[in-house]
Amino acid sequence: MYTLLHGLYKHVTQKDEFFVLILGLDNAGKTTFLESAKTRFVKNYKGVNLSKITTTVGLNIGKIDTNGVRLNFWDLGGQEELQALWDKYYQECHAVIYVVDTGDRERIGESKESFIKMIKNENTRGVPLLVAANKQDLEECMGVREVKPLFESNVDHVGTREVMVLATSGLTGEGVVEGIDWVAQCVVRNMHARPPHDKEKS
Repeated sequence: MYTLLHGLYKHVTQKDEFFVLILGLDNAGKTTFLESAKTRFVKNYKGVNLSKITTTVGLNIGKIDTNGVRLNFWDLGGQEELQALWDKYYQECHAVIYVVDTGDRERIGESKESFIKMIKNENTRGVPLLVAANKQDLEECMGVREVKPLFESNVDHVGTREVMVLATSGLTGEGVVEGIDWVAQCVVRNMHARPPHDKEKS
């Protein structure tokens, strides 16, 4: 009887696990976005001073439980030499959050190029995609209407996957909760194509 109850308890308390990549150029605000999300979703998470986060060299990780699933985040460095490592993670991921620095018009073309390389990769086919038009707290930033055409122009490679372009600010938290909730719903809807990893106890 104990074994049966224990098994039932484990089944109820375990969540489907999904892996989400956070990509974008260096200084786009990827880590700030992730830290902002953790402060809003993870109970008693102290976090770091968002205004003092420096450029990621390598990998930051995070874990958030929402909508009955567990999202594991891989925040990868965006420097040109580190982008070569992105494709090592594509096969295992269930969604991509691509962060765009809307305050840096000079590098928007470079950001688009990195984005196109990512969606052209066979291992990202069909994976839900959130384009975070980040740093909306800056006065001279580009709005969603300006960013959206740039990152939705490759229709052939975007395919039938779910895509959303969302105004965000890692510093103020604008759009962060909405974006994470959207990703959580998408990975569940896409389970037939990319099943979750083995359940982990909550």
